[in-house]
Amino acid sequence: MHLQEHYDRLYQDSIRRIQSGAYQIDELIDAASDNRFGITLLLRPDDVVKGEIQKLLYKLKLIEPNQYFYRNSDLHVTVMSIISCYDGFDLGQIRVEDYVKTVRKSIHGLGPFEVEFRGLTASPSCLMVQGFLADNTLSRLRDNLRSNFRDSGLEQSIDKRYSIQTAHSTVVRFKEELRNRNEFLGMIAKHREHSFGTSIVNTIELVYNDWYQRKEFVKTLCKFEL
Repeated sequence: MHLQEHYDRLYQDSIRRIQSGAYQIDELIDAASDNRFGITLLLRPDDVVKGEIQKLLYKLKLIEPNQYFYRNSDLHVTVMSIISCYDGFDLGQIRVEDYVKTVRKSIHGLGPFEVEFRGLTASPSCLMVQGFLADNTLSRLRDNLRSNFRDSGLEQSIDKRYSIQTAHSTVVRFKEELRNRNEFLGMIAKHREHSFGTSIVNTIELVYNDWYQRKEFVKTLCKFEL
C-alpha cells in the first residue's frame, strides 16, 4: 500500500473512533510502577521541524491541556524497535557491543536520507506527524536490520508486534477523556496537510528506552553516522 494511502486510512478510521468516544486512554503514562523498557534504533527530526511541531502542540494544549504532549527532547521516528519494551527488561541481560556491531553492519554502504514531515494522522490512542521518504534508504536499512538480527542469534523482537513501514513521529497521547473533543479534532483537521519541514538524516541512535522515549529514562548506547 502507498504510504499516503496508509496514513489516510489510519486517519479516517481513528478519527471516526475518537469522534464516537471509542479512543484509548493510556493509564500508564504517569504510573511510577511502569517498568517497560527496550532497545530502539531511531532518528530525530531537526530543530526546525521540532519547532514547527511545538507550534501545533501549543495550540492543542490550549484546547486539551491535560493530554500527554511530547517534548522536543523526546520527539523521534522509530527506525526499528530491536527489543520492544517489556516489563523488567534491563541492559544487564544483553551484550550491548553485539547490538552495536549488528547495526553497524546494517548501515554499511548507506548514506544520509531525507524525511519530509507533512500532515497529521492518528491512531485510537495518539496523534502522529506523518513522515515521507524521498528514496528507499530507510527501507533498505530496515531490511538489512531484519536480516542481520535474524541471523545474529541475539535477543530481538523485530516485527513481532507489526512490520514497521512508516516514518511517523508520535506527538500526543491520550491520558484522560477529551473534554473539548470537537474543537480538538477541528484543530487536527486544520493541520491535516500542514508542512512541518524536511530533515536530512545523517545520524541515527541506538538507545535503551522506556515506552515513551522520555529523556530522563533514555540511555544512548551508540550514535551512527550515515
